[in-house]
Amino acid sequence: MSQRRVVVTGLGATTPLGGDVASTWAALIAGKSGVRLLTEDWRELLPVHFAARVAIEPADQMERVEMRRLDRSEQFALVASREAWKDAGAPDVDKERLGVVIASGIGGVITLLDQFDNLKEKGARGVSPHTVPMLMPNGPAANVGLELQARAGVHTPVSACASGAEAIGYALEMIRTNRADIIVSGGVEAAIHQLPMAGFAAMKALSTRNDAPERASRPYDADRDGFVLGEGGGVLVLEEYEHAKARGAKIYCELVGQGLSSDGYHIAAPDPDGSGVQRAIKFALANANLSTKDIVHLNAHATSTPAGDVAEANALRLALGKDADHVAVSATKSMTGHLLGGAGAIESVFIVKALQERLAPPTINIENLDPAVTIDVVRDTARSLPSGQIAALNDSFGFGGHNVVLAFATL
Repeated sequence: MSQRRVVVTGLGATTPLGGDVASTWAALIAGKSGVRLLTEDWRELLPVHFAARVAIEPADQMERVEMRRLDRSEQFALVASREAWKDAGAPDVDKERLGVVIASGIGGVITLLDQFDNLKEKGARGVSPHTVPMLMPNGPAANVGLELQARAGVHTPVSACASGAEAIGYALEMIRTNRADIIVSGGVEAAIHQLPMAGFAAMKALSTRNDAPERASRPYDADRDGFVLGEGGGVLVLEEYEHAKARGAKIYCELVGQGLSSDGYHIAAPDPDGSGVQRAIKFALANANLSTKDIVHLNAHATSTPAGDVAEANALRLALGKDADHVAVSATKSMTGHLLGGAGAIESVFIVKALQERLAPPTINIENLDPAVTIDVVRDTARSLPSGQIAALNDSFGFGGHNVVLAFATL
């Protein structure tokens, strides 16, 4: 049996740069930062006073009554999935052939912490009856699945900051193996709260540039000092190619493969030689039936941590060989911050748009490129991509040594 092809027919997003795909993409290409100072009083308890909050609050996009029963991560999932579903033409599909795979690295952590405060202050009667459905990590996927009445399967891969990309890869296999014809897939995260931020700060993982928040996320810069926590998410509608053609759907591009590996090295630090990353890239190329010569663009994980950026850059150089010289590498976390479990999903949206528009987004805030970084980083301004049939990769990595690489290509 020939392998079923998978295409992208819808996109949705809510990010620190915009409340939808169009506004997010416009800000990204313009090189704008979504990082800003926090306004909450608790910021003074922390060494970090800034983050990348969504540009448009869910309250401006959803009914208040609906929001009361949803964690913030679930709100993001519904906002992004509704846009993606509409963008795909709200297809009339057999519900038993429709699935949802939406990931979150942490789940409803804000609900968990807020309800614990309620318990301490008001007793058991003060705890919301919606607490468990709001805090469970599969809550975002479950709520989207309920809204769409999806019956082919509703799933939530959890692999830290690789979760969103792994969700898209899982959806790819669901369609390839004929479990479904359409999957709504992506990742979300809502963890801008004093406890998660205190935890990351204690690990020395966050930038502390309180005097210049918009310049704090600086992948590949020699003076980078950590990542900036972001929130939001991205959702793609993935569809079997013949199914999409039969209904006359708009097709953005094809999702042609994925590569998965694990480092087996450390719970938080990347393997310094990047061998796991290299294997994931090679697996993705083989799975997609691509060669290194086919790749013209790559959206790097590049969080702006001192160790992670160099390990990934070295792995890219080794995995792509001499062809790395012709790959335009974008580090979009320089503008969005790090969306954790939502990162791989929103960056997949960026890859799809890059292929559609033939434009690689810029990487901002590189004032002094780290001499250890020898890949071709797109700096300051967007760069045109070649005409003809081209392919691009999206790298995502997570605590625990999870490595996910997705491959997309024009039709």
